[in-house]
Amino acid sequence: MTNETIQLTNVSIGYRTRRDIKTVASGITASICRGELTCLLGRNGAGKSTLLRTLSAFQPKLGGSITIEGRDIEDYTDKELARLLGVVLTERPNVQQMTVGEMVAMGRSPYTGFWGRLDDNDVRVVNEAIGMVGIGELTERMVTTLSDGERQKVMIAKALAQQTSIIFLDEPTAFLDYPSKVETLTLLRHISREAQKTIFLSTHDLELALQVADRLWLMTPTGIIIGTPRELADQGVLTDFIENSNGVSFDPQSLTIIVMREP
Repeated sequence: MTNETIQLTNVSIGYRTRRDIKTVASGITASICRGELTCLLGRNGAGKSTLLRTLSAFQPKLGGSITIEGRDIEDYTDKELARLLGVVLTERPNVQQMTVGEMVAMGRSPYTGFWGRLDDNDVRVVNEAIGMVGIGELTERMVTTLSDGERQKVMIAKALAQQTSIIFLDEPTAFLDYPSKVETLTLLRHISREAQKTIFLSTHDLELALQVADRLWLMTPTGIIIGTPRELADQGVLTDFIENSNGVSFDPQSLTIIVMREP
């Protein structure tokens, strides 16, 4: 039985306007697997957010095919996608007068219908999501009082309450201090394994991704290069990518980035 949940075949991503088509990346053929934490890396403007939006069905692909659990992404209804894909965006949630528990419970909206009433099963799922992320002590706190790290955990718990098999995250560590970055990515890796979720995220935290990710997608001007951190280090791919910047070097044995000091 394959662990591949998402398959991309010769996919092109970008934007259509009335007069033109802006292609950001093309010829993407790859798969994303269940039970793994996959990190998407690349320089600013490489197309990471565009790829995530395309995979999340927020914008259409320009070409090729994307299948999720053996079915073309375009064949799913919005309601089906809401039960299949959980998405955590970079933007802070703009909510007022909402507790953490209420925010996490919003993850049940694909199941509760128009009035959003929670039955006993919904309450159980919400409590399990809160427990998995370890924010039980925050349940009655107002979302507006949380730190960035706490707020990010709440959004992850909301995605878990949605009970999707796939979770996409766009720069989940963007506003966090270093300990919170480590905690968040370690938590996501744990969830991918324990709950057998397919977790795919974009990040600029390259060195941390090297230590935590099961698999890397590296967006380059010539295409996407995929492999484990060790594979990409042994192939010299990471050295080429990292040392393209002035003042840094890469140690492929320890998977660490070294900032060169001026003499």
